Amino acid sequence: MKTSISLRKALVLTASGAALCFSNAALAQTANEQDDTSVQETVIITGTRGAPRTAFDSLAPVDVISEKAIDLTASDEVMDTLSQLVPSFNVKRLPMADGQVFVRPASLRSLSADHTLVLINGKRMHRSALLGSNGAQAPDLAQIPSYAIKQIEVLRDGASAQYGSDAIAGVINIILDDEAGTNAFAQAGQYYEGDGEQYRIGAQQGFQFDNGFLNLSGEYTDAQPTSRSRQRADAIALQEAFPDLNVPNPVQHWGQPERQAYRFALNGAYDFANSEAYVFSTYGFGTGVTDFNWRNPLSTSAFGDSTIDPDYDLSEIYPAGFTPRFGQDDNDFSLTGGLRSADDGKFSYDLSASYGRNQIEYFMYDSINASLGSASPTSFNIGTLTQTELNLNADFVYLASLDFLADDLTFAFGAERRNEEYEIGQGEYASYAVGPLAAEGFPSGSNGFPGFSPDQSGSSDQTSYAAYVDLEAPVTDRWTVGGAVRYEDYSEFGSSTTGKVSTRFELTPGLALRATASTGFRAPTPGQLFSERTSQGLDTTTLNIFTSGRFSPQGAVAEVISQRDGVNIRALEPEESDNITAGLAWNTHFGLTATLDVYQIDVTNRLSTSATFAVTDAERAQFAALGVAGAESITRVNFFQNDFDTRTKGLDLVMAYNFAFGPGEVNLTGAYNYNKTDVTGGDFAANTTSADRFEKGIPEHTANLQANYTLGKWDMFGRMRYYGEWRDYSGNSTGDIFQDFGAMVLFDLGATYQVNDNLSVRVGAENVFDQYPDEATYQASRGLIYSRNAPYDTDGGQYYVRLDLSF
Repeated sequence: MKTSISLRKALVLTASGAALCFSNAALAQTANEQDDTSVQETVIITGTRGAPRTAFDSLAPVDVISEKAIDLTASDEVMDTLSQLVPSFNVKRLPMADGQVFVRPASLRSLSADHTLVLINGKRMHRSALLGSNGAQAPDLAQIPSYAIKQIEVLRDGASAQYGSDAIAGVINIILDDEAGTNAFAQAGQYYEGDGEQYRIGAQQGFQFDNGFLNLSGEYTDAQPTSRSRQRADAIALQEAFPDLNVPNPVQHWGQPERQAYRFALNGAYDFANSEAYVFSTYGFGTGVTDFNWRNPLSTSAFGDSTIDPDYDLSEIYPAGFTPRFGQDDNDFSLTGGLRSADDGKFSYDLSASYGRNQIEYFMYDSINASLGSASPTSFNIGTLTQTELNLNADFVYLASLDFLADDLTFAFGAERRNEEYEIGQGEYASYAVGPLAAEGFPSGSNGFPGFSPDQSGSSDQTSYAAYVDLEAPVTDRWTVGGAVRYEDYSEFGSSTTGKVSTRFELTPGLALRATASTGFRAPTPGQLFSERTSQGLDTTTLNIFTSGRFSPQGAVAEVISQRDGVNIRALEPEESDNITAGLAWNTHFGLTATLDVYQIDVTNRLSTSATFAVTDAERAQFAALGVAGAESITRVNFFQNDFDTRTKGLDLVMAYNFAFGPGEVNLTGAYNYNKTDVTGGDFAANTTSADRFEKGIPEHTANLQANYTLGKWDMFGRMRYYGEWRDYSGNSTGDIFQDFGAMVLFDLGATYQVNDNLSVRVGAENVFDQYPDEATYQASRGLIYSRNAPYDTDGGQYYVRLDLSF
C-alpha cells in the first residue's frame, strides 16, 4: 500500500482556504489572553471523588496543562506536548522499531507505559492493540485530537485504590472541550534539513443550549518522513563492486515515518431536572509507512539459486537488494455515555457505560517470501490486532455532616465491571507460509515481519469486577485526611486489594504539607497472557538476519524450553507496587507558586520480556512437530515474564510566577524532575546488561523553563528543555553493547500576533539552534547516525507557522 502525498497536500491546502472563510460569530478565547489566576488556583477533578478543588488544595501533586499550552507545541500528538511540559513524562521516537514507530511508548516517572492510567473526562481510556516495549500495552494517546482538548491533568501519584489497575505511576486525565463557538486552525512546518513537512488543519464547533452543550472537533495531519541516515558500508561496497547497479543512497531511512491521520471528538451533556445525561466519543483512522533494514543481495539468505524452483531469481526483482516497507492502517473508536447528578445535594451519582476499540492492520511491500520462490508476491497483508473493552461503572458520593469535622465528610463508593478482549486476525497465506524452498534454507514468511499464521490468530478475553470505598475528611480547617480501599477480581488470575491513605496540613493560608502512601497493581492483559508472534532483525555486527519468536508463557513452546535445566517459564501474575509521596505546596499573594514533592515507588513482579533462549536444532524439530509457524528458521525465543523488582526514587519541583514587566505581563513556569530507578530483585538483579536498560535508559535529570511575554497584540514565548545523561544499548542478537550519552539542552521560540478579534498568526521553531546529540557509535554499520532510543527528537530544528481563527 502506498499513499498519494500530493493528493493529501491538495486536500489540506483546499481545507485551509475554506477555514479562512468562516463567518459565524461566537465567543472564543483569543490567542494572547492570559489566565487571571495562578496554576495552583486552577480547578481540577483528578485524584478526588469529592467536589472539584484547586491544584493547591489537592492531597497529591497534580500538573495542569491548559489548552493554550497544548497549542504552543508543534506536534499533533498529545504525548509530545506532555513530554515538553512535564519533565517526569518521557516519550521516544523509536524509528524502525516495528509497530512502536506509530504507537510510541511513553512513560511517567520512568516506569512502563502501561503503569500510567489514562482517562478521558474521568473515564478509563481503552488500550492500544500493540504490545510495545517489554510487552507494555498502553492507550495510544495519538488517537485523541489535540484540538479537542480543554485541559490535561496529570496526577503524579499512585492511584490504583482510587481508579483501579494501571495507576502505579499516576493518572493522565484528558478533559475534552465544552465551550461554545467556532474555531479553526491551519499549520504548516518542516525541519531545517528540508524534510519532515507536516500539514495540520482542524476545526471545532461548540453549541450552548439552555440545558446543555455539544462540542464537535476534528483534525487532520499529513506528516512526511524524516531521514537522519548515512549510507551503509556494505551498500557502498556493493556499489563499488558492481558499478552498473543503481544502489539507493541511503538504502534505508532512519527517522520519523510517513503518516496521515484523521481524528475526531464529540463532547456533550443535557440536563433533565436533577440529572444530567452526558456523552463523549473519539474516532480516528490513519495510515503510516516506514523503512525496515536493507537486505544485501550478497549476504541475505533470501537470495540464491534454487534446485526446487529454477525460475526463482530474486536478483531480477531486487538487483540492488531490497528495503521492506512496513506500515499500518489504524482505526480507533470510543464511546461513553452516562447519567449523573446535576445538583449540589448531599447525595450524587454517576452511572456510565464505556466502549473502546483499537484496531491495527499491518501491511508490507517491497518484500518477499523466499520460501515460496517464484510464486511469492512482493506485497503482503500481514494481519490485524484488535483490542476491545467494555466498562460499566456506578459511582456514588454522599456528603455526611458530622459534628466533630470542620466540614462534610466525603463518602464515595462504587463498582465496576470491565471486559477486555484481544484478537489477532491472520494475515494472507503468503505472509506466513512455509513454502517448498524452506527445505533449501530460504526464509519463510514476508521478509522483515512474518504475517500472523492461523496458529497465532484467535481471541482471548478477561473479565474483572471491582468495588471501592473512598473517604475524605476535613478534620479541621487546616487538616484533611483521606483513605481508599479497592477490591478487584479477575477471571484469569484471581483477586487483588489495594489501599491508599492521604493527608494535607495547611501551615499557613499559602503553605501546605501533604503526603500519601498507597499500594497498587497492574493486571496482565489478555494480549500479554496469550498472544504470540515472530519477527526478524538484523545483527549490527554480522549484518545477518535472525528470526525471533515471542510465545505465550502458557503454551507448548514454553513447555519445551522449560525442559532445560534451571529454566521454568511461569504463568503471568499481576505487578504490584508500594508508593510513598511527600511534599509541600506554596501559593503566594504576589503571583509566585511552587510545589516540591519527593517519592518512592517499589514495583515487584514487573513484566518484561524474558532472557532470550538460543534455539537448538533438536528444539527446532520439536517446534516443527508442534506446528509452530516458521519453526525451521527460529534462532531464538523469549516470553513475557514477571522477571524483576525495582525501586524508583525521585523529586518533582514545579514553579510558576506571574508579574508585570514594563507595559506587558510575564508568565514564568518551570519544572524539574530527578528520577532514579534501581533493579532490586528478580532475574535481572544479577544481570547487569538487563538491569542497565531500566536503570539508565532514561535521564535521571530533566527540566524545562518557559517564559511568556504578552504586550498588546503580541504574545511571545521561549522554552528551554534539559535532558540529563543517559545510556543506550545496541540490541544485538549475541548481547548488548552500551553507549553513554551526555546532557542535551534544547530551546524553542515562538511569537503570536493577534491580527484582529478573529485571526491570530504564530511563527515558531522547536530546537531553534538545531542541536544534535552524539552519534551512535555501535549502530553506524546500519546507517544510523543518532540513537533510535533517544529520549528527545534527534531530527534537529523545525519551524512552523500557524493560523488560528475564532468566531
